Formats: sequence, C-alpha cells, structure tokens
Amino acid sequence: MAITKDKKRDIVAKLTDAFKEASSVAFVSFSKLTVKDASRVRKELAEAGVRYYVAKKTLIRLALRQRGYEGEVPELPGEVAVAWTTVEADTTAPARGVYDLGKKLKGAIALIGGVFEGAFADAAKMTEIAIIPSLEALRGMFANIINSPRARFAIALSEVAKTK
Repeated sequence: MAITKDKKRDIVAKLTDAFKEASSVAFVSFSKLTVKDASRVRKELAEAGVRYYVAKKTLIRLALRQRGYEGEVPELPGEVAVAWTTVEADTTAPARGVYDLGKKLKGAIALIGGVFEGAFADAAKMTEIAIIPSLEALRGMFANIINSPRARFAIALSEVAKTK
C-alpha cells in the first residue's frame, strides 16, 4: 500500500526535526531481521539514549537535504533506518550501539554511514567512531591513569617497609 502525501510530509518533518536536534546520526542497514531482533534493537538503543526510526530512503535523503549537512550523502543500499542522539547525549552512542548490536546479531544490522560533527561520514569512518569507548569508560580510564602513580608509590613504600 502506497504512503499518502500527507504521511510522507509528516515523516519528512519528523526526520528533519530529529536531524535538527541530533548530535550525530547513524545510517543502519538491516536485513533478515526478525521481529524479536527488531524489538531488541529498539530496546537496547533506547536504553543507550538512542532513537531509532525506519523510513523510506527517498524521504531520509529529502530530510537530510533540508538539514544541509556538509559533504555527499553516502550510498544507502537495501533497507535503511536512522539512529540518532540528542545534543545532550553521547555523540558516539548511535554508531557504537548499532556496531555492537551488529556483532551480537551476526550481521543482521550494520552501519552504512552517518553524520558526525555536521558532515557526512562513510561506513569506515562510522565504524572507527563506534569503537571509541563511552564517555563513562573514558572517564574511568582517565581516573585510573591519574591514580596509577599514587598506587605504585604506595606499593613501593609497602615493599620498603617489608624489607626493614
């Protein structure tokens, strides 16, 4: 059944609003995705603060053109969905969430591109962004680095105390 023009306008308006509030956007290719897996994708992305929406490619391209990102829209083969986060959220979350779910679901979904820092990015760049640890993990790593010299100093003092 064909989508009416009013419904198409609503979808483009929704996507345009989403892209205006988005800090980053990931384009998701999905195939052979069961209903159970699709529900899992939506649930896990929502828990990470990522919104997920499936739309026709022509409507996605139209909304992207209206937003006016830099560069060329990457190729969008097959069935496509869009995942995005708001400005307040972690900007790497959409790419990381889709990448992790793609590994869990054995390739049923995959990153095919996206928008990062106001410019289009291909699948390779979005994959690089996806492997960046979350903000909380980076903070933990930083705290560990800051604490490491103190811990080593305490161990050294302990060893000196044992010998005397």
